[in-house]
Amino acid sequence: MSVTDLARHSNAWPFAEARFLLDERLKGRVPEKGYVLFETGYGPSGLPHIGTFGEVVRTTMVRRAFEAVNPAVPTRLFAFSDDMDGLRKVPDNVPNQDMVAKHLGKPLTDIPDPFGTHDSFGAHNNARLRAFLDSFGFEYEFKSATEAYKSGAFDTALRRVLEKYDEVIAVILPTLGPERRATYSPFLPVCAKTGIVLQVPIIHRDVAAGTIVYKDDNGASIEVPVTGGHCKLQWKCDWAMRWYALGVDYEMSGKDLIDSVKLSSQICRILGGTPPANLTYELFLDEQGQKISKSKGNGLAVEDWLKYAPPESLSLYMYQKPKTAKRLFFDVIPKTVDEYLDFLAKYPDEAPDAQINNPVWHIHHGKPPVEPAHLSFGILLNLVGVCNADDPAVLWQYISRYAPSASPATAPLLDRMVRHALAYYRDFVKPAKVFRLATPDERAALADLRAELVAHTGERSPEALQTIVYEIGKRHPCFPSLRDWFKALYQILLGQEQGPRMGSFIALFGVAESIALLDRALAGEDLSA
Repeated sequence: MSVTDLARHSNAWPFAEARFLLDERLKGRVPEKGYVLFETGYGPSGLPHIGTFGEVVRTTMVRRAFEAVNPAVPTRLFAFSDDMDGLRKVPDNVPNQDMVAKHLGKPLTDIPDPFGTHDSFGAHNNARLRAFLDSFGFEYEFKSATEAYKSGAFDTALRRVLEKYDEVIAVILPTLGPERRATYSPFLPVCAKTGIVLQVPIIHRDVAAGTIVYKDDNGASIEVPVTGGHCKLQWKCDWAMRWYALGVDYEMSGKDLIDSVKLSSQICRILGGTPPANLTYELFLDEQGQKISKSKGNGLAVEDWLKYAPPESLSLYMYQKPKTAKRLFFDVIPKTVDEYLDFLAKYPDEAPDAQINNPVWHIHHGKPPVEPAHLSFGILLNLVGVCNADDPAVLWQYISRYAPSASPATAPLLDRMVRHALAYYRDFVKPAKVFRLATPDERAALADLRAELVAHTGERSPEALQTIVYEIGKRHPCFPSLRDWFKALYQILLGQEQGPRMGSFIALFGVAESIALLDRALAGEDLSA
């Protein structure tokens, strides 16, 4: 079967989204504009964050899935920055806050850059967004709200909003409180004197002229065009207008925007457009199960994840169960890295229908790299601990003996994992280690294991060594189950509650080195030193 045939029957969620877009939103037809448009939105009052990455990587996965389902139809992805929005408060993480405070209410692109590197605050944050997206190799086209409004690209759609003003208002007003309802207008005039985006009642509309009238602070009536960047739309109406003006076919959003999606979809239909297909993804939770908030800083930043793990593992985390709320904290990193390695290792030997359901197909756009995993991230963390390494070269001495064909040049993914493991161990594993001494019965088992390793002259593969460890655990009645035996090994030798397959660990660390480690434990030494 071809990739297209496989994609049309795959149960992977990006393919399900792609088929829904093709069959339900597009009705199997090519849009009049000649391409299918995917969009992600960005509010540039802050810097790009892990939610930005998640939305773009997931949207890209659906885009690539659509291209596999229907390769004859071109696709585009717009990364749209709402940089004409009025700044409501000074962000905590910018310099020159007093200067920024003097420009509150103005469009971000009309506020001087507090960092002093760009023409405006909006331009600075847009540059950061583009650099962020470029660093991950995303294919996208950047779009600026300021440019779209001022260039006239939105003029026709803005006139349409003015024409349908009463219908739009009828949809929005029931969602507002009494006080807000009395003054609400979808149009926010930009004051010619102050440059501030105003939230003022509209006292007159001239559909033919394309203008609105409001009263300024002095009571004077001011008439302004709704076109040419003289007005900005309130964001829910703005979202709908953008869908209509650009012909957006697909845009996903978080669970917190469900009501906004419904409202904007109604407005888009009033304007004469068709709302985009939408996936509602769940929000991330912190280690306590609370919603992650940028203002609280209770989550995990992209740069945090990339300090401890490769970006492919973050893409896998975003791929997995997008409609399920997930904890996003440091302790999910090792498990996710090892899951990525497992999926990558399975891919070459899988049948085509299984490959297209494998997450690495979506992470790597159908062309995952071929590199033996050699070692799991978990076992690397244990190796760092027992050899007290802080230098990648020390770990590579053990790795090269365990896997002679592997080197930093031939196994670049493994080399990156070595560096990540050193950082993760230093910051998270080492501070939590608690070693304990062996009981008399456990000492007997450890001595038995030592003797078996000394006497072993056969194959020293992970499987053969694991068999030795199993047999020791079975013949010592102080361990009700093998699980208790392994838990004792982890606590005594590694200072932790969980650990690797001991056969794999002994093969990697070395039989002689493992015997020496057992000697230290039997002597009652402090293994944390």
